[in-house]
Amino acid sequence: MKKGQILMVHGGMTFKNDADYVHWLKTRKVSLQKRPYWEADLEKKLEKRFDIIRPRMPLQDNAKYRDWKLAFARYIPFLKKDSILIGSSLGGIFLAKYLSEHKLPKKALSVYLVCAPFDNSLSTEDLVGGFRLKTDLSLLEKNCKNLHLLFSGDDEIVPAIHAEKYSQRLKNAHIVVYKSKGGHFTVPTFPEIIKMIGADVKAG
Repeated sequence: MKKGQILMVHGGMTFKNDADYVHWLKTRKVSLQKRPYWEADLEKKLEKRFDIIRPRMPLQDNAKYRDWKLAFARYIPFLKKDSILIGSSLGGIFLAKYLSEHKLPKKALSVYLVCAPFDNSLSTEDLVGGFRLKTDLSLLEKNCKNLHLLFSGDDEIVPAIHAEKYSQRLKNAHIVVYKSKGGHFTVPTFPEIIKMIGADVKAG
């Protein structure tokens, strides 16, 4: 059976200036304990049916949209028709911005934006570095057959109000706000997204 294709864009951080970035490096919490994460679980469970692409975006902890755009564009020629794109947190707004400004050569089957911020109204960090969305997001919907936006009701980093903000700009997006996904989707498994991917593939 021919494999499908999933490309996943991870999250990251942005800072207004170098001093804020250095302060974060000096004060951030560190741990020696490994935490299982849903993206790794998704890859494990779907790798027999899909080629999983997980690019490492540049300067993840001090991200700039320009750099991510250049890095992501290198993968575009390798995307097959009906590929699936998943963006988590900063990776989510990155996909929202890129796909609302650039037409894909081959239409994606599905795009999943998981806990993606809509704007810079975040209480815990700044969303800067060129990730600001333009007003018109219509091309985002045209670039895929299915658009899913997934949020958690107890997320303190990207509050669920961002789901409502997206809904005002998008006509056909499937938007879900779960009661709890460990806050900012810090869960070891995410069976719902695996089920949705299966349904999208089955529907074609």
